[in-house]
Amino acid sequence: MTTATESERSTATGKAAGKPIAAAAGGRARRLLGAAFAALVGLFLLAPVLVTIASSLTTTSYVTFPPKGLTLHWYAELLNRPEFLDSFLLSIGVAAGAAVVSTALGLAAGLAIHRYPFPGKSVLDRLFSSAFAVPTIVLGIGLLQWYAQLGMASSPLTLLLAHLVLTVPYTVRLVLAGLAGLDRSAELAAAGLGAKAPRVFWHVTLPAVRGPLIAGAFFALITSFDDLTIALFVVTTDMQTLPVRIFNYLQYNYDPTVTAVGTVMVLFAAVAVVIIERVVGVAHLFGADPEQ
Repeated sequence: MTTATESERSTATGKAAGKPIAAAAGGRARRLLGAAFAALVGLFLLAPVLVTIASSLTTTSYVTFPPKGLTLHWYAELLNRPEFLDSFLLSIGVAAGAAVVSTALGLAAGLAIHRYPFPGKSVLDRLFSSAFAVPTIVLGIGLLQWYAQLGMASSPLTLLLAHLVLTVPYTVRLVLAGLAGLDRSAELAAAGLGAKAPRVFWHVTLPAVRGPLIAGAFFALITSFDDLTIALFVVTTDMQTLPVRIFNYLQYNYDPTVTAVGTVMVLFAAVAVVIIERVVGVAHLFGADPEQ
């Protein structure tokens, strides 16, 4: 009996000791599978960008992948095409204007919606939220008709106004998210210590939403710079943004010049995202805790 009891105890002890090992092995397997899946998804998303960059380095006069030889000739060729440079400058100028104006309007609208009761407040809040659901082609057609009714000719100003329809909702939502985490007692304490309203805003309120404001400005910059659908309806043959210029160029040409332009646009967006990460933190913008 004693021998049988000791045998049963040893068997039970072995099973109990084996459970943590099996659980640890299962956890490692799940982590490896998760990492492999994430890597595959990342590769799938990056593949078009990598193909575009590689195709811009080919020595052939047509787009091919993998590239046949390596050269920077097509980037130098961009300098000999003033139409691409003019379109790039137009896109940069309009995008910068959209970023600045969107930041100012987003801050004002966000503060009004968050702080003050007024008729139509809930409608305005829903309007800024639903703007993301409206197809851009619908916005483009509507803006084209509206400009025609007002007799407004195509210009950088009309293009800027069109892009504000896209960019202002970004800054409004980000400002509202920043204000939601602001403790009003800090503002009340500053006011109680004798600080005037402008001083309270500059030293207490504005720092609380500085990160979302900067992020909203960069999102507006990228959105305006990359827009094609709306710009197609409000530009002319003499005034084309860079995405529109690429679109029209591809209808008659398919040389690596266009992939070189695409690479420049990708690098521009990548630099903007890196700056957002350094200044604010992309994870923080979407509510994640960067310390976890």
